[in-house]
Amino acid sequence: MRCCGKPEALLLGLALLFAVCAADAADIVAQDARLVAGDDGYSVFADFRVDLNRRLVEAVNKGVVLYFAAEFELTRSRWYWFDEKVVRASRTFQLSYHALTRQYRLSSGALHQSFHSLEDALRVLSRLRHWQVAEKGEIADDASYVASIRLRLDPSQMAKTFQVSALSNRDWSQSSAWLAWNFSPPGAPPPAADPPDREFR
Repeated sequence: MRCCGKPEALLLGLALLFAVCAADAADIVAQDARLVAGDDGYSVFADFRVDLNRRLVEAVNKGVVLYFAAEFELTRSRWYWFDEKVVRASRTFQLSYHALTRQYRLSSGALHQSFHSLEDALRVLSRLRHWQVAEKGEIADDASYVASIRLRLDPSQMAKTFQVSALSNRDWSQSSAWLAWNFSPPGAPPPAADPPDREFR
C-alpha cells in the first residue's frame, strides 16, 4: 500500500479544513421539531441553535433590525401526481436593540419581549412554542404526511442597502436546513406493513 505523496496529503488537508469551516459556518441549525394536536388545531414546537456571526451582532448593536422567518410545510405523498402541499405557514420575528434602554427586543406580530442580553433574546428565538399552523379540518385523520420546518434570516424585509449586501455576502443569508419528519394524526391507522418477500419453490 503506497502512502499519499505531498500533493495528495495537501489536498486531503485542504478538504478536511474546508469541511471544518463549512460545519462552523452553519449559524442556524434545526435540532428538533414536532407537530402536536390540540383542541383548535395543530401546533408546532421546534428547537434551533441560533449563533449570529460577528457582522450581524455588530449590525443589531448599531440599531439595525434583523428579521427572521420560521417556515413550515406539511406535505402528503400522491403516487399518481406531484406531492400535495397541504399546509404552508410562516412567522416573522424582529430582533432589535434599543440604545436608550440598553435592551434587546424580540417581536412577532403584536407580541414582544425585552431582554438585557443578546444571548437571552436568541435563546427565546431558538425555542418555537405553540405555533398553530393548521386547523383541525385541514389534516385528514386517515392520511400520513411529511412535516418540515426551517428558520432563516430574511433580508428581504430589511432596508434596500442590506438587501443588496445579502446578495453578495453570506453573512446576511443565514438559514437552517429543512428539518423533516413523518407525521400521522392521532388515531390514524398505522402504515401498512410491506408484504413478505415471495420465495421460489
